[in-house]
Amino acid sequence: MNEGRYRVLAVVTCIGMLLVLLAGALVTNTGSGRGCGDDWPLCNGKFIPAYTVESLIEYSHRLISGAVGLLVLASFIATLVLYRKHREPVFYASGAGVFTIVQAVMGALAVVWPQSSSVLALHFGFSILAFAFTLLLVLWALRLKRGEASMRIEPRLPRSIYGLSLAALVFSYVVIYLGAFVRHTQSYGGCLGWPLCNGKWIPAWEGATRIVFTHRLGAAALFLLILWLLIVIVRTDRVDRGIRRSGKAAFILVCCQVLSGALLTYTLTDTDWFIFTSMLHNLIVAAMFGVLADLTIRSWKWSERREGS
Repeated sequence: MNEGRYRVLAVVTCIGMLLVLLAGALVTNTGSGRGCGDDWPLCNGKFIPAYTVESLIEYSHRLISGAVGLLVLASFIATLVLYRKHREPVFYASGAGVFTIVQAVMGALAVVWPQSSSVLALHFGFSILAFAFTLLLVLWALRLKRGEASMRIEPRLPRSIYGLSLAALVFSYVVIYLGAFVRHTQSYGGCLGWPLCNGKWIPAWEGATRIVFTHRLGAAALFLLILWLLIVIVRTDRVDRGIRRSGKAAFILVCCQVLSGALLTYTLTDTDWFIFTSMLHNLIVAAMFGVLADLTIRSWKWSERREGS
């Protein structure tokens, strides 16, 4: 395998992992988690299940996950063969493999033994991490093509950018978990309307309303944190253009995340539109987390070089 084919493999694996993530969200949004009963890897005791919408969605998710698992394995082997002396791609390929296995095991356990909503929400969180690692591998491969991955002289960044990037990354994972918890507890209707919640700025702190409003507060705090990060990046002299682009991309995506969350709220009563807006929201959140992960890693590398220079 040459470098060009490796990049194609990395991109296909990343796209596949995104499809796994979205398919898992579709299973939850359509209530298809029990579409194959409590059988795994069979579906209602069969390799090819009887046709129902729920079994079709659940079984398709399993097939996609299995195929992407093979792609992740192929990417890991190819990385070891071509770039075993580079710690960064080996770390990304290994991370993708670990979290792919973890989310697959959790998915199987959720079928065989019903899990609590708090545990099921972790399943989506691990899927996000698996996707992020495949995205990081793609970005590294693309930078290698442009000669950036082997640069010996890299920009120097103040540690504040790394600190804020790391804080935004960690907190975004918390917000993502809260969103998954809303989905698995079916608490969407806890806050009707946007930006107000049930016609109030501060609603009654109970039941589904508490769950949804906590997620909204987290999303608002994340918006402000990423805005702060962008301001620091823009105001810092001699910041690499790639860092500036990542900062702007993260801010655009968090804005889209907020707006898609509002759109999701307004489509609660329309099942078809609600499934679409929910998937869109998940897509934006996954992209935002991946961009923040890349920004955090690059700012960490370059701030460390600054300290050691």
